Amino acid sequence: MQQYLQCGRYRLPLNTPESRPLVMGILNITPDSFSDGGRFHSLEFALSHAEQMIADGVDIIDIGGESSRPGSPALSLEDELDRVMPAIYALRDCGKPLSIDTYKPAVMREAIAAGADLINDINGFRAPGALEAVAESDCGLCVMHMQADPQTMQINPEYQDVVMQVIGFLKERVATLEQGGVARNRISIDPGFGFGKTLAHNVALLQSIGAIQDTLDLPLLAGMSRKSMLGELTGKPVERRLAGSLAAALAAVAQGAKIVRVHDVAETVDALKVWQAARR
Repeated sequence: MQQYLQCGRYRLPLNTPESRPLVMGILNITPDSFSDGGRFHSLEFALSHAEQMIADGVDIIDIGGESSRPGSPALSLEDELDRVMPAIYALRDCGKPLSIDTYKPAVMREAIAAGADLINDINGFRAPGALEAVAESDCGLCVMHMQADPQTMQINPEYQDVVMQVIGFLKERVATLEQGGVARNRISIDPGFGFGKTLAHNVALLQSIGAIQDTLDLPLLAGMSRKSMLGELTGKPVERRLAGSLAAALAAVAQGAKIVRVHDVAETVDALKVWQAARR
């Protein structure tokens, strides 16, 4: 396993004795986010939230302008750029790597030019032009598995073997990126919890994080924070899923996940500090 993840201006440690799993904080600049009800839709509130995440110990700030909740409509290129670019410009000198959550190659190019350090693509860089948009940069890439698309992904998703099919998809996408000139130390993987999966599929993937990461020999990002799988397991509405989110994050890092993508940065950082102390 590589010792660091190259993310644009930053090299993020992954496997040193001092390094804990990285916390990616979610900054949704959307009016229809499932998790925060669009509370950070305005730039002023989004920047204030980013400042709080930095104070809380975040390692990466993940900026998203288009909701990917099940059934969400697609957003135009112009609207997405209008939402995310001001935040990237405002935060690019904040001292933390900036990630942009997008599947649109044009947004990738604009974000990289503006100072984004990581591209987090729910579509696995499958869109025409996505590989070309990122290949010549030194930004990090997160390759995620998704069955179908946000509009249809939760309509009866089916797999013969969800773990092996997710591994196969990620393996193919990583190979394609490497063949396109992307250095391996820039790549991380995400099994895509909740993206075209039932609860049983999500639990099977959670139980197999170690196997997925070991098979692909790449750092794995786990993103389960506040998702519906936690609601199904706990019976709690989205605003009461903190405990479940922390448990999911700890279950993921206990199996070797290197990055957790979360809404609740302060609480996750504290939980990981305790977890790391116990491991020592």
